[in-house]
Amino acid sequence: MRIWLDGGLQDVDGARVSVLDHGLTVGDGVFETIKVTDGRPFALTRHIDRLMVSARGLGLPEPDRDEVRRGCEAVTEAEPLALGRLRVTYTGGTSPLGSERSGARPTLVVALAEAARRPDSTAAITVPWTRNERGALAGLKTTSYGENVVALSRAHQHGASEALFGNTRGRLCEGTGTNVFVVLDGQLHTPPLESGCLAGITRALVAEWAGARETDLPLDALEQAEEIFLTSSLRDVQAVHRVDGRELPGPGPVTAKAMRLFAEGSAADIDP
Repeated sequence: MRIWLDGGLQDVDGARVSVLDHGLTVGDGVFETIKVTDGRPFALTRHIDRLMVSARGLGLPEPDRDEVRRGCEAVTEAEPLALGRLRVTYTGGTSPLGSERSGARPTLVVALAEAARRPDSTAAITVPWTRNERGALAGLKTTSYGENVVALSRAHQHGASEALFGNTRGRLCEGTGTNVFVVLDGQLHTPPLESGCLAGITRALVAEWAGARETDLPLDALEQAEEIFLTSSLRDVQAVHRVDGRELPGPGPVTAKAMRLFAEGSAADIDP
């Protein structure tokens, strides 16, 4: 396996990042996960744009766009995969043992791993913990994923593949690594960015192609929804057939249409 580390391709066994890297010690970093199909990354420009937004939001210097793109191209060419997970990680670099940054050069890592096709539907649970829509990291894709690890572990314990969060106001927000869509009275809705959810790439494309409305929804909208589905870079559009023990059709007609529209749109343009 080959990875891109700070400007060049390296064998994964020989690649080294400092144990004092701020991404390791305090989670001071941002990242992107990009689907690779037949050796080609999907929506790469949108992902790089969001990486820049996350870096600025965290107070990191913007990564070099050209280097990020070169890294992505290098690893996908070195290991062409039919379906892969491309991960771009950008951290604060070597820093003191604490929250303060040293001003050192940031660390950039691009890695690629094989991915499995997701099933058409899955189960999800809600969790008692909240997203803080007013927090410093709200809406940023950072490496501070401890809350997601805990919530996803609980989901797995309940036979589910995703955990869904409300925010501090009790409004529907997002999953640990997904955006959520619900069908109410035949209409497709997804929480607005003001809820604290991540501005998902797949979320934006599905909203555009399937005509979803951004709607401030209570968390219990999940109990009323006729259909529910999740979106992410590797799930694409995935129906939810059970949430907290409640059974739903999966995929229902609105979800099936969204799945078809996304498949058609992504096949027509690799970098929409």
